[in-house]
Amino acid sequence: MSPSYDVIVVGLGAMGSATAATLAALGQRVLGLDGLRPPHNRGSSHGKTRAIRQAYFEDPAYVPLLRRAYDLWHKLERDTGQHLLETTGLLMLGNRESQVVAGSLRSAQEHRLPHEVLEAVELRRRYPAFAVTAGTLGLFEEIAGVLRPEDCIAAYLGEAVRQGAELRLEEPVTAWESNGEGVKVTTAMGTYTAGRLVLTPGPWAPDLLRYQVPLAVMRKVIVWFAPEGEAEAFQPNRFPIWIWETEDGTIPYGFPGLPAWDKNGVKAGLHSGGSPCTAATVDRDVHEADIQALRHSLEGRIPALATAPVRRSCVCLYTHTPDDHFLLGPHPEQDNVLLAAGFSGHGFKFAGVVGEVLADWVVEGKTAHPVEIFDPGRFAGASASDQD
Repeated sequence: MSPSYDVIVVGLGAMGSATAATLAALGQRVLGLDGLRPPHNRGSSHGKTRAIRQAYFEDPAYVPLLRRAYDLWHKLERDTGQHLLETTGLLMLGNRESQVVAGSLRSAQEHRLPHEVLEAVELRRRYPAFAVTAGTLGLFEEIAGVLRPEDCIAAYLGEAVRQGAELRLEEPVTAWESNGEGVKVTTAMGTYTAGRLVLTPGPWAPDLLRYQVPLAVMRKVIVWFAPEGEAEAFQPNRFPIWIWETEDGTIPYGFPGLPAWDKNGVKAGLHSGGSPCTAATVDRDVHEADIQALRHSLEGRIPALATAPVRRSCVCLYTHTPDDHFLLGPHPEQDNVLLAAGFSGHGFKFAGVVGEVLADWVVEGKTAHPVEIFDPGRFAGASASDQD
């Protein structure tokens, strides 16, 4: 029996929605499956805002993909008539040797990205909400900005349907298998066949990849503060997106006040830390201890936020690989199965280009994008204990 579809995409969050839309636009017969109804707040792609930047402290290898990601977000805006990316600028803070500052500077210099390096005196003058001490450096990137995650996912899902993809929501996948010539995917409602399978399962990856990569799902808390009488101080021209690596290695981050996009207040969180969990068992309640941990990281750095009332809070999930680089490419054990997982809390901005990379592999069997750093096979034979 011939396959029912050319390709099945499992997981329709940021990466899966972009992949389904890109494949459908290329004329592929696409089935998209998701156990929930995206966009939703149960995974890693919610919370009203996500940052996009190019001077990437994680590794200069990301920069070519980021340049393409910007192009694709603007294309999605043109195709849908929606405003999805707002330029706000972004400030990286830390001492000269911190990964956040030194890594961002390395990427900016290697790829000749426009940027400014600011000493403490200039930081205090420009951005008075930040309590900057001597020895703190800032790297400012003007092109950085904010994406609207829920709207981005909805836009890509709409494009997938418009291009002919079939999407089945609230239909969890229970099993999949590949015989090298085709794939079979079983859900709570039926069985589907295709030539290829793309797995973009977010924090459900440990259950679906069928590959012994040591992924760690971490519970993260996001908080929106309402600094009293300080609205102007937290507008983007005086308070851009920020990431601050502290002396003890903690990395708080946050966004400016964007009332037209997010009426909840001024958002902040901790990129570092978190507690291990699973997507099924995570504690989704935010506790006072969670909020106090964030306040502690803000004390002496952004005093008006550290003491501000909380307007809203929620839980988000990071799915970490051991090196915090993505899993993106062919399954190490099944050539006709492709993986996109382990985005380690910094992947959302890449959704469009990840979709393009996966579509390249489905249609052409290769991609010209420089993604060697993300080869899933680098963890072949690893076990969960290898994370320690």
